[in-house]
Amino acid sequence: MPTAPDFRWGARTYVMGILNVTPDSFSGDALGADVEAALRQAETMAEAGADILDVGGESTRPGASEVPLEEELRRVVPVVGALAERFELPISVDTTKAEVARRALGAGARMVNDVWAMRRDPAMPGVVAEAGAWVVLMHNRQAPGAVDEVGGHYAEVPYADVVAAVVGWLAEAVRLAEAAGVERRRIIVDPGLGFGKTYSQSLEVIRRLPELQSLGLPILVGASRKSFTGRALRLAVDQRLETSLAAMVLCIAGGADIVRVHDVGPSVRAARMADEIVRG
Repeated sequence: MPTAPDFRWGARTYVMGILNVTPDSFSGDALGADVEAALRQAETMAEAGADILDVGGESTRPGASEVPLEEELRRVVPVVGALAERFELPISVDTTKAEVARRALGAGARMVNDVWAMRRDPAMPGVVAEAGAWVVLMHNRQAPGAVDEVGGHYAEVPYADVVAAVVGWLAEAVRLAEAAGVERRRIIVDPGLGFGKTYSQSLEVIRRLPELQSLGLPILVGASRKSFTGRALRLAVDQRLETSLAAMVLCIAGGADIVRVHDVGPSVRAARMADEIVRG
């Protein structure tokens, strides 16, 4: 069974491997509800040095259809349970639905990764608080279920200052989480690269990532294979490894504590080198 996470913030960068148990992942790594395929991929990630396994049963790509509760449960819970039986690595569940989080935590997950910062399902804060789980609160300004893209990227939200807006929004999300009983020491923040942000806005967040440290909380960043990593060189999803690693390393230099990635092996090696430079 997974042990409770023992994070030592500032000592090194933690690598979260992505397990998409969906049929329609944007990144081309969809596993569907195939438990054995998920176990094989998790084994590869564990051997490559992953610190956390993140299981998601609903695509968050722009314009993706919402997955019914029962279908998301069918995809996620058996995989989480099987992973918990085989691995000691902490398991995260990537969901916005409180019932999916509750069932996954009961099956062995230790963390909830919510791309709506527990604001989409009013029952989510209570589930996280009652379980004593870790939670990732991500900044997100795109309307759920809406298709609002320009040239394959989100249409611009008119921020006067995108980084100040992200910090302020996350500060309020943290306040609401604490008010619901979630322990501050179990909260992680994510600036939401590519979510409700244009190409230029996502790059601005990376450049100014150190400003998120004003929140006083660990920072998770997910750049892996996202469209902004392919735009400058017009790269398809399967050609974005090097550009994803470049963005990831710059995030580590800017203070990221956890990086969420598809390509665990190369990411672990790049993160270790970045840690040698940044953290000594």
